[in-house]
Order: sequence, then structure tokens, then C-alpha cells
Amino acid sequence: MGPLKGIKIVEFAGLGPAPFCAMLLSDLGAEIIKIDRQKPISGRFDHDPRSQILNRGRRSIAVDLKNPDGQAAVFRLIDQADALIEGYRPGVMERLGFSPDICMERNPRLVYGRMTGWGQDGPLVAAPGHDINYIALTGTLHAIGRKDGPPTPPLNLVGDFGGGAYLAMGLLAAILEVNGSGLEAKGSGKGQIVDAAMVDAAASMMAYFFGFSASGYWNEERGSNYLDSGSPFYDTYETKDGKWIAIGSVEAKFWEQTWRLLDLDLEDMQSQHDRENWQETKEMVAEAVRQKTRDEWTEIFDGQEACVAPVLSLSEVPGHPHIVARQTIVNAGGINQPAPAPRFSRTKAELGKLPPARGEHSEEILCDWGFDTDEIAKLKDCGAVMQA
Repeated sequence: MGPLKGIKIVEFAGLGPAPFCAMLLSDLGAEIIKIDRQKPISGRFDHDPRSQILNRGRRSIAVDLKNPDGQAAVFRLIDQADALIEGYRPGVMERLGFSPDICMERNPRLVYGRMTGWGQDGPLVAAPGHDINYIALTGTLHAIGRKDGPPTPPLNLVGDFGGGAYLAMGLLAAILEVNGSGLEAKGSGKGQIVDAAMVDAAASMMAYFFGFSASGYWNEERGSNYLDSGSPFYDTYETKDGKWIAIGSVEAKFWEQTWRLLDLDLEDMQSQHDRENWQETKEMVAEAVRQKTRDEWTEIFDGQEACVAPVLSLSEVPGHPHIVARQTIVNAGGINQPAPAPRFSRTKAELGKLPPARGEHSEEILCDWGFDTDEIAKLKDCGAVMQA
């Protein structure tokens, strides 16, 4: 099921953005084979595989990539694939013997997806880093935080998972270019490299705010703009029971309705976009919100045109009526997790296999991808492939 049914992808196991990209594509129906190490990386905790939601929907084969027979087996898989996903630092795939040149010479239609922090070139190409470093360089981190406070990391959503989403988009675009998009757009039949960098993805997602800056409307002091907690109509407020509500009443009609439902006097409402009034207005709103519990405010604002929502914890999310109605969070293998997104009217995307254990499907994959019984036995006997 899913619109990507029939697409075959080989994924070299990694962390963060690359497996997130693979999860998105497998959720939409692509068949993805995950090339796992036979042992976990030294010093890294090997979590319960079923809790590794980013690995869902795929089968795992555990291969010794330094074993010539293991390398040959992986090449046979790549030869049959539409795309390859790797998330190593630049040069690692080359050292392993799976460079783009070698793989694409064997499979000219292959789309070779590379996920890195800094990209495949530039002064920082060899530098280590994590999400926080990549978003620091794009202005993203500087813009997030409270007034007079430090920059606040937005989890690792922007660099890691934003980067993974951009890789998924790039792979789909390149696969479409190879195969053609219809009668008027004949496919090239030629694969290419997709260079997805987290620093590029973060910069791309800041396009709106670069525009604000160019217009002179963006103040570089954190917590002083209308979307960064500076304005009273776009912020979170603590309730009587120590929980929180989120107010996003940007439009004037929503802000006026919010004011009414907070039981504030409309005569005291000052010009919404006059920044000189923001701090005083925030104090008035904060005091009003503290008079009731989060659930009381939720009931008051339910069904109203006001753009106000309760701030839910992860454990509370699955029980919210809207989340339940849309089945936005599903339970698979005893673990709550997001359902596939987006949704399709005809080629419905469905949750696939549970996250696999390392090498759980080695024999099954080899059999399905054209290896005979004797070849599989030899690969296992020489240690090239491990069946969990």
C-alpha cells in the first residue's frame, strides 16, 4: 500500500535524519532494506529495537561490510534499487568501497542520497557537528528563545528531522526525473547524487524570516517579535494548576475573541501590533490565564474562533479527542507513535513492519532479492551476513 509501492531503496543504517527520511518513505509504501552492522558501535547504548520508531517499516540485514562476500552481497542489492540512503560523514562510504561512482557505474539509474550536517563541500565539510551546530550557523538558533534569555534549542527538529525531510523530498524528485513524470516528461534514465545538508535545510526553513529581516520588520533581539514569544497574542501562558495554554490569535478577530473569553474588558485592549504595548498586555493576559486551570480554559475555548489550545505532554497527546478522531497517534507493538503522514485518498499509506532487530530479516531479504539457498548458506557460514 501507499503511493511509493514498487520503489526499492537500500539504506545504510545511521542515526537521526537518514533513518527519519527512510521512515517517511517506507510509511508511504517504499520497500526499504536496512543494511545494519553486525554489532552495535562500541560505547553506544543499543536500545530495545522495537522502541526505535525511526526504523519502522523496514527489514534489516546484518552485514560485515569489510568482508568481500558481504560487500558483494550488498552490491547485488544496490544493483536492484531505485535509490540509496546514507548518512555518514563525507568520505566514509568511499572508504567502505560504496562510493557514488562505483555504485552508479553498476546501476546507472541509481539515485544516491547523502545526508550530512555541513554538506559534501565547503570549509566545514570534514568538521564534526550535531543539529545544534548546524542551526546555529543559519540564524535559526539565534532567533529562538525568550527575551533576555539564551538561544533555546528547539529539540533537534530543525536540523536533524528537517534535514531528513529535505532528503526525502530530494530523493523523490530525483526518482521522478529518472523515471519520467508523464507523457510529456520522458525520464532521463540516469541517476544522480542528492546532497542533503542539515545546514541547507535549516537555512531553507528560515526563508520567511530572512524575508522579514529584509523588510525591516524583524528585530534581532530574541523574544521581541510577533512569532518568537515577543507578542502577547502568540505565546504560552501558565494556568492555575501549573500547566500551560498556547495562544496564537494573530488575526485581529481572533485576538478580540480571545480577549473576551479571557474575561478581559475590551476597553482595556490596546492596539494589537503596537510593540510599545506588548509587555503591559502580556502581563494582563498572564494574570487572566492564571485564574483557571488548563482544562477549564480548554473547555471555554473549545469550538471558539480564538486559536487557543492546551499545551499537552507526550503522554497526554494520544488521548486528545482530535488526535483520537484522526488516529494521528497509533499504537503498534505496544508503543504509541505518529501515524504515516501525509494522507492519500486512494493509495492509502499504512503503518508497516515494527522496527526490526539487527539482522532480523537477513535470510528473508536475500531470498526475496534473488539469492539462492546455497549462496545464503555460504554468506552466513563465512560471517559475511548474520541472521538474528
